[in-house]
Amino acid sequence: MRIQPSALLLSMLMLCAPLAGCFGPDEGNQSADNDEGWFDFDVSLDGRTWYHYPGGLDAQNNTSALGGLNVPFFTQGTYYGTGFSTFEPTMGITSTNNLYFASYGNGPSGSTAVVQCSGMVEMVALSDFSCQNIYDPIFPVVNSNDPYIYVDPWTDRIMKFDMHALLGMTVEWSDNEGDSWAGPSVATGYSVQDHQTLSSSPYPALFHDTLWVFCINGNWPSPLCAASQDGGLTWGPELPGAPIDCQSGGLSAHMVGAENGHFYRGQRGCDGTGYSMYKTDDGALTWTEHVLPTEVSGTAETWNAEEAQVDADSESNVYAMWMGADDMPYFSYSLDEANTWSPAVMIAPAHLQGTGFPVIIAGDPGRVAFGYIGTETDGTWNGYMSIMTDAFNETPLITTVQINDPSDPLDNASPTCGYERCGGFGDFLDMQIDAYGRPWFSLSHNPSGDTGIYGALTDGPTLRGNLSALSTMPLGGAATL
Repeated sequence: MRIQPSALLLSMLMLCAPLAGCFGPDEGNQSADNDEGWFDFDVSLDGRTWYHYPGGLDAQNNTSALGGLNVPFFTQGTYYGTGFSTFEPTMGITSTNNLYFASYGNGPSGSTAVVQCSGMVEMVALSDFSCQNIYDPIFPVVNSNDPYIYVDPWTDRIMKFDMHALLGMTVEWSDNEGDSWAGPSVATGYSVQDHQTLSSSPYPALFHDTLWVFCINGNWPSPLCAASQDGGLTWGPELPGAPIDCQSGGLSAHMVGAENGHFYRGQRGCDGTGYSMYKTDDGALTWTEHVLPTEVSGTAETWNAEEAQVDADSESNVYAMWMGADDMPYFSYSLDEANTWSPAVMIAPAHLQGTGFPVIIAGDPGRVAFGYIGTETDGTWNGYMSIMTDAFNETPLITTVQINDPSDPLDNASPTCGYERCGGFGDFLDMQIDAYGRPWFSLSHNPSGDTGIYGALTDGPTLRGNLSALSTMPLGGAATL
């Protein structure tokens, strides 16, 4: 049974009532007597931005928790069409500010196109960006199933990771923004292959600056994972991506490599219930389970119920996101490498009735962005980004934007889109942060033929460096499809 937001709101209020500090100011924060003007922006909001606390509680009606880094910024969201169809739109950003995503079947000879969108990160007018396929090797690798794109944030290597009829994976890579491609190397081939995820970290590798690790659903009680010590040319054996007796199932969320060399991935717990984070600190040879705090949230019973998304910030703090039994997104963080976790909080605005396809990205400590699709009551689905600039605060301010206009939904054909495989969303979406601290959300506009789109903040706070406002970008939307 889905818990209605009104019930959750009442529960939050009852829990907070006896706690003197629950919504009181933290030390050093401004009190309610001195907070006039927190939301007096020079520009009017467009009705698609909500400022709230965990549980969907309206922050504009109680500003006593604001102050320090926990402050509102004028924030708006939009999306930009790429002109290419997509399926499971993973993405990456290089240090030259180019954005990349995979376009299934639109490359040469039916291969996966690698779409480069240039000029988008620093655009002033919509005419400043363009998107084109930059995958055109002499012998293109034709894929038959899920595409996957990943950009190594430490080396800028673009990784193209294709699945072939559930039988194996190939990896190709480019170190020059797609001008030339190396590979393919055969990553797997001796087990069933599906639902791949790929990441890197500065863990000491023998013949490359970073270690690469992938995990797949390989017809095993838990995911199988393998590592490459030479940048993807050769791969080690597939080993269990969880404790050897773990019965979590094989479907994993996106994996992430942290600055300290650890890798994390989230999914069901080893006992088949709840959610856990799985960590390796020895280059994917062994993994440990770290149970997430799902006592309050419960766990979703939908298509992506197995996934608990994860990211690590610039100082290797770890952030987790998952869907609860009420089909709403929950969040927790760890300051000790996933050994202990903060209490879970619900991060969506109160008007949403359900959400799906979670993804999370972190910048500097305490600054995190969440992406998901959501529905109100009419069965249409929209794209949302929620931002925290002080995630470690007892009462963090959450700024949520809807990236599409209500008259321009991202899906209006399936009332249950967020709970099942749906159009270009496939199994999962993706998020990254550019060098200026702006989060980017890759997803699909299904009514326009599964067009790949990037959700972004036109205005808002930066998630990197000194807390300040991002430069303003032009509104996109349906005009860019």
